[in-house]
Amino acid sequence: MTTWELIAQKARTLPPDKQQELLEYAEALRERHRVKRPLRSLAGLWQGFDIAAEDIDEARREMWGRFAPDGV
Repeated sequence: MTTWELIAQKARTLPPDKQQELLEYAEALRERHRVKRPLRSLAGLWQGFDIAAEDIDEARREMWGRFAPDGV
């Protein structure tokens, strides 16, 4: 008898609430041992965009301008 068949056989003898608990445990165990994909690099995120220093300065002024104290 395979391991899977033994697990199924034993699970059938449990009351419904314990079967649900067993299912939740199996899902948690699977999630813990899931192979995680490596993160993709963001190195090429801005490839093809040409942003000048003046554009960045203007965006900063627009974003932070409202935070300047009055009279500055």
